[in-house]
Amino acid sequence: MYVQELEPVAGSLGLSALVAALPLVIVLVLLGGARMKAHLAGLTGLLAAVLVAWLAYGMPLDQTASSAVQGAVFGIFPILWIVVNALWVYRMTVHTRHFDILRRSFGRLSDDPRIQALVVAFCFGALLEALAGFGAPVAICSVMLVALGFDPVRAAVVALVANTAPVAFGAMGTPVVTLAQVTGLPLDDVASVVGRQTPLLALVVPLLLVALVDGRRGLRETWVPAMACGVAFAVAQFVASNYVSAQLADIGAALLGAGALVAVPQSRKPAAEPVRASVLTGVRSEELDERDPGREVLRAYAPYALIVAVFSVAQIPAVKDWLARATQTYDWPFLDVADPEGNPVGGNVFSWPIVSTGGTLVLFAGLATAVVLGVHARVAVREWLATVRELRFAILTVTSVLALAYVMNLSGQAATIGHFVAAAGAGLAFLSPVLGWFGVAVTGSDTSANALFGALQVTAARESGLSPELLAAANSSGGVLGKMISPQNLTIACAAVGLAGREGDLLRKVLPWSLGLLLVMCLIVVGQSTPVLGWMLP
Repeated sequence: MYVQELEPVAGSLGLSALVAALPLVIVLVLLGGARMKAHLAGLTGLLAAVLVAWLAYGMPLDQTASSAVQGAVFGIFPILWIVVNALWVYRMTVHTRHFDILRRSFGRLSDDPRIQALVVAFCFGALLEALAGFGAPVAICSVMLVALGFDPVRAAVVALVANTAPVAFGAMGTPVVTLAQVTGLPLDDVASVVGRQTPLLALVVPLLLVALVDGRRGLRETWVPAMACGVAFAVAQFVASNYVSAQLADIGAALLGAGALVAVPQSRKPAAEPVRASVLTGVRSEELDERDPGREVLRAYAPYALIVAVFSVAQIPAVKDWLARATQTYDWPFLDVADPEGNPVGGNVFSWPIVSTGGTLVLFAGLATAVVLGVHARVAVREWLATVRELRFAILTVTSVLALAYVMNLSGQAATIGHFVAAAGAGLAFLSPVLGWFGVAVTGSDTSANALFGALQVTAARESGLSPELLAAANSSGGVLGKMISPQNLTIACAAVGLAGREGDLLRKVLPWSLGLLLVMCLIVVGQSTPVLGWMLP
């Protein structure tokens, strides 16, 4: 048995924390300073974590390697299993050209560019984030907005800022699932607290988007539909994450937000020509004027309806219990770890939810999508393999970062840093979202930031007397605001709209909004850690 030690370096907590932080520092410096590719930075950080665990903490090399393998396995299943199958569904809609039909359908909902920004960037972007995440919403929504006539820079900025409120529950809840796994906290507990933080962003972001599109005039003339959209989104995200399922939070929020937006009469009023002339400074795609048969429009919406239906059926208690019975639990080989008090840690056992996991449910929906869209089995398999190939570097990045996180958590490195950071006391509540924001800004992924800092946040919370669920959730909720300034997302946005090399211009436009919203989130978390807003927590 390997027993974790908090002060392995010279019996000093400070020195031990300094050594334990080396893998994280190396990853952040290589990503942010040296601009190394994310998968190479992750692998380098993993090597550093293994060496620190082995040489400084005295963790046997076989147990260290086993920890890394378990992290990589968790990165593949269930995390990447969700992402691959979700993007596979999207690729099939592109192959059959039903995605183009969907884009034209959105363009006909309203000719007001401010409403179009809400429909495409906020509502549909949230649906894409719910299904795939990992940059897909920014790339796809930016292209759609440019096709509608938006200036490329404005389209990219709107897509980046919109990709905030849904991120914590993106890719079928992958960030919160990862957070629960690395912290050992119940998924429902973590999701319910995140669901009492990010919906507050949803109230603000639609108003911010119409202001970005058309300044004060846009805010003055379209605040009612923007507010209706934000309130509906926030309510749906709160209800789903607290009482239904974290995996369905963004899907329900996106659909209800879009429904509320369309229901408001102001959304359907034609935009005044001066508004269109001043806002739509790009070239509108003539393809938008094509008329599509109603049957094909329904088929274009079918994949998303099928995913909602499959996940909804999976939440029926009898079905949920049946699916849960397929979960396999194993004693993880070559791993026998105890915490500093001598209690076995949860990592010694590995659970494999074969059928009930989100990725498998998306796979079922994808098979049904292939039938509905008329995709031949051979083509569907080819598109699935092409999706894996497209994501090969993302796969390497996620598995290396999760392997690094597991080595740090199981060797005791994260616990050492957490105990050291706990000295900040009550100030932790303010700093907690900042740590998540910084992690996402560097890695480009709320999932990766949760894997890196989740256990640290929980350890620090317990040492300082704060709620572990609150600080763990704050890591994810603060992280969503770092998404818009991450080099990964900026590069994706620039490439999508033909602005390669102008990432710096976009960064200067979105950084003030990122910092401003981060300050709001910090104040929310501070309030929730005190009686002022403590009533908001479950």
